[in-house]
Amino acid sequence: MERPADHPNVLTGKVGVLVVNLGTPDAPDVDSVKRYLKEFLSDPRVVEIPRLIWQPILRGIILNTRPKKSAHAYSQVWSEDGSPLAAITKAQAGALQERLGDAAIVRHAMRYQSPSMAKELDALVAAGCERILVAPLYPHYSGATTASALDALADWIKLRRRLPALRTLPPYHDDPTYIGALHADMTRQMAALDFAPELLLLSYHGMPERTLYLGDPYHCHCQKTSRLLSERFAQSHPGLRLVTTFQSRFGRAKWLEPATDAVLAVEAEKGTKRVVIAAPGFSADCLETLEELAIRGKEDFEAAGGTHFAALECLNAGQAGMDLLETMARRELAGWIE
Repeated sequence: MERPADHPNVLTGKVGVLVVNLGTPDAPDVDSVKRYLKEFLSDPRVVEIPRLIWQPILRGIILNTRPKKSAHAYSQVWSEDGSPLAAITKAQAGALQERLGDAAIVRHAMRYQSPSMAKELDALVAAGCERILVAPLYPHYSGATTASALDALADWIKLRRRLPALRTLPPYHDDPTYIGALHADMTRQMAALDFAPELLLLSYHGMPERTLYLGDPYHCHCQKTSRLLSERFAQSHPGLRLVTTFQSRFGRAKWLEPATDAVLAVEAEKGTKRVVIAAPGFSADCLETLEELAIRGKEDFEAAGGTHFAALECLNAGQAGMDLLETMARRELAGWIE
């Protein structure tokens, strides 16, 4: 059948990859942070408190107090490229595009704020992508991160008539390539320090403790990553201690322990002088790594008596990180690309 003259030109036959991270304000000012926090903290996956109870607290208290403090924190890590998380995620997508070449079209999105997942998925479909891999860059599964990204994907699906075939990147907390990338990159960074660390602190983003008992595998995933890294470092750095901690507590509920800030203080008080800290759960540096760990963590450790402190960079768009991302993307795209 011949196509009518007024039929729109529809592109087809392409494969797409959407790299997804959490999100960030558009600017380090109070209004932008308030918009971001309103969206982020309104997600029932993030705050599992009944809406009728939580929303008055969020709108009446938190959104009137927290944005100013958070905006100051963001201003300390903002660069001419904007938010570190946004800039690095964009760089990761660009580097993955170079590595995949014409085999796939790569775009990036944020779960909260911009660029939105819906907008970027629409762009991939408009570019002719009939098969799309959605890749949330969370090594450790959590309802508040991975599941929330899949919620956004489901919301997009429900509102679209023309849909591509879809695959999603699974958690990769124990993937040998991931463990190898972390070990190699941390080793590289520690070799460049002007001191020999006694302790490597592995700091993961915290979650309310009850999520563990409700069946969320996040805590177990973090502990397995730490165990596998400990086995690697036992061979390469036999005198180095590794300790697992959890950061970014929020609210009054009991969170996963031990807390990163508390462990830094206790270690210094016990006589530990030289510490490095890494955040294996973050695929890209962000507020939680650059301000909470690198700035406030250093202050906490030195105030308690520590003398040498270094916060290691995340994998970001470096060689080890991009080797990992390419390996995972090609594995999940098997059968769709050569």
